[in-house]
Amino acid sequence: MGEPGKKYKTIKNIKVDVDKCIGCRACEVFCSAAHSIPKGSSINPARSRIQVVYDQSNDLYLPVYAGEYTPAMCLGRTKYLIGGREYGSCDFCRASCPSRDLFKEPDSGLPVKCDMCESLNLAPGEEPMCVQVCSVNALVYEEWEEEEVEEVVLGEMERGLRALVDRHGLEKVADNISRLLQKG
Repeated sequence: MGEPGKKYKTIKNIKVDVDKCIGCRACEVFCSAAHSIPKGSSINPARSRIQVVYDQSNDLYLPVYAGEYTPAMCLGRTKYLIGGREYGSCDFCRASCPSRDLFKEPDSGLPVKCDMCESLNLAPGEEPMCVQVCSVNALVYEEWEEEEVEEVVLGEMERGLRALVDRHGLEKVADNISRLLQKG
């Protein structure tokens, strides 16, 4: 491992090979089903933590899995030329942001983030659902250890509440929570 006395954390990543993706969207379907409540009760790819973006001008499918929420739209509209193909910065972006509807719950508008299926309590060593169902190996799961750096990280609930407050204001969110508490 690493040096004694230092803390390490496991980094989990899904490596995407766009040249292998055929756009079948099985990753979207199985992710949305696995994260539905109760598990497997519905299939709604809009709720998936992975989205296959189709670049029509280049006939290219680009699987992108959800990252952190950002309350601001990015100002950059950088174009990248890779292998003779042109891409925009949004093509590679994993953030849920105000400029697009990707990675937001369709009912509430709250952001979602890929949790590498940790919330599903997979068996040790079991890969995320999207990787398991990718028949062409366009998605590859990776893990490695990195030295842990102390930082304050908001949990999923805090991120969701922050998104609601940013969108509707603290007073309105507090009023709705108060009303919910009175009902139940």
